[in-house]
Amino acid sequence: MPKRRRDEDSDSSDSDDDSSTEEQQQPLATTLTETTMPQLPKKYAYSNKQRVLVIASRGITARYRHLVEDLKKLVPHHKTDSKLDDKGDVQAVNEIAEFKSCNQVLYLETRKHSDLYMYIGRTPNGPSAKFQVVNVHTMDELKLTGNCMLGSRPLLDFDSSFDRAPHLQLMKAMLTDTFGTPLGHPKSKPFLDRVMCFYLVKNNIWVRNYQIVDSSETTKEKETTLVEIGPRFVLIPIRIFMGSLGGPTLYQNMSYVSPNTERSVAKKAKGNRYAERVQHGLERKQFLEENQMPRDELSSKNVFAEGDDDA
Repeated sequence: MPKRRRDEDSDSSDSDDDSSTEEQQQPLATTLTETTMPQLPKKYAYSNKQRVLVIASRGITARYRHLVEDLKKLVPHHKTDSKLDDKGDVQAVNEIAEFKSCNQVLYLETRKHSDLYMYIGRTPNGPSAKFQVVNVHTMDELKLTGNCMLGSRPLLDFDSSFDRAPHLQLMKAMLTDTFGTPLGHPKSKPFLDRVMCFYLVKNNIWVRNYQIVDSSETTKEKETTLVEIGPRFVLIPIRIFMGSLGGPTLYQNMSYVSPNTERSVAKKAKGNRYAERVQHGLERKQFLEENQMPRDELSSKNVFAEGDDDA
């Protein structure tokens, strides 16, 4: 019996030692996590919770599919979904955005496997804008030397022309909400090593993405330079809607010509080639009749012709 009591006492002492060692190790783990994973101050906490739904329509071509992947790399605060078979009803994008808890939409729609349209805006109440995307060049296609960290926050540089008209100011706000990564987003990096530029040229928005190369990173260059990364494309404004992807029109680009109209004019020009050829023949005949040379009596043709007749 005494031996049993000693065993019980030893077991209880061992358990007390283990519990004490666990209590001593617990604060050490907490201190390690606090030192290795510092948290942002409250004023830099993730409060601007912008989430952008990046989605494309079914039937998109290979080049435009690469553009979608490039846009996902530029927007780390995005959420994605499978290709949408909308069949002309773009309002289905709002339902997907609500399901994904997104308050911003970037929707790429392809028509006739050649024309690309971009919808950006806030959901579910709007406003939103519709653009035609032209002159698309992806990162893989350009082979540029610029490089940046994946998920880094960009500096947004807008042309001063965006402040001259209300509809341009509204476009600037929507582009800022779409491509501006919120501070402290879990998928973003706390670095500013690239700049996205939006230039207004002939009522079209030229989009470029550059890497910021600091002077300390290179020994030859003494000043900070920019190296293009890609992608590059041009946005042609079409309409600005009051609602999300639809609703009353706030602005319409009256100088915009749709691709269908351009193709129709080109086909008509090709179809009128025969009519142009016939008309050109009639004009040539009329020109020759009106501009006939007078008869030359001393020409060899007339002199020898008269001699032949006398013989």
